[in-house]
Amino acid sequence: MIRLMTLLKRQSHLSHDEFLDHWRGVHAPLIANSSAARYVRRYEQHAVAWPPAGSRQPEPAFDGVTIQEFDSADDFYAHMSEPDFPAIMADTARFLDEQHLHWVLCEEPVVVLDRARTDESPA
Repeated sequence: MIRLMTLLKRQSHLSHDEFLDHWRGVHAPLIANSSAARYVRRYEQHAVAWPPAGSRQPEPAFDGVTIQEFDSADDFYAHMSEPDFPAIMADTARFLDEQHLHWVLCEEPVVVLDRARTDESPA
């Protein structure tokens, strides 16, 4: 398994909330209903935690992170050759600042700590 992790920044004419509305309500269904989705094992959207109104904290550099899992690098590259993949990329250009997209393809993680996992071994 491999993971595609992408840091997303909205286009400057959009608010963070407008970005989220498009990302969740338009872009996610476009991906989920595409033929390219047959190669995607899992697709997650992680919205960046935004400072509360009136906060003096600076605006985050990114608006969200996507994590997509594929069985292999071959599947990752194959999903981009599907006939409807250009429509996904065209939608990306509508709401994301493509100059500031940062992505990396990662191998399976080495889990160092997982407190959520139940340890079934005797204490």
